[in-house]
Amino acid sequence: MIREKMKELGLELPVVNPPVASYAPARKSGNLVYISGQLPVRDGKLILQGPLQSDDEVETAQAAMAQCFLNGLAALTTVADLESIVQLVRLGAFIASAPSFHGHHLVANGASNLAQQILGDAGIHCRSAVGVSALPLNASVELEIIFEVASPTG
Repeated sequence: MIREKMKELGLELPVVNPPVASYAPARKSGNLVYISGQLPVRDGKLILQGPLQSDDEVETAQAAMAQCFLNGLAALTTVADLESIVQLVRLGAFIASAPSFHGHHLVANGASNLAQQILGDAGIHCRSAVGVSALPLNASVELEIIFEVASPTG
């Protein structure tokens, strides 16, 4: 159903991005899957770099945050089946920005809105959106995710 919905939306599950340091892309504990911070990488390249300076950049940053969510779905597949997602529990959005930028919550909507499009009611989640001075590799945004997945039967 999730893959079907993604196809309907014209989205493809990206290849899992390799870690850029010493960590795993995802870790399962009980029925929760913790996704390491995902950068806006597409086809091996960052699609948005540097701190956000103005509200004019919100739309572009939302698209980058949506890419982070797709990358998080891919990371989940390293420890669980995509179709086993019961619900999205939490998003932690980090936005590199100038002190004068205040649209962090709007940028985070890029991931939140896509999650709800793909997962429906199961995509409703709690969230934080935090402005930071810099992110790894000079990325503009980063996203941490927690999913609940179904227990395997058997």
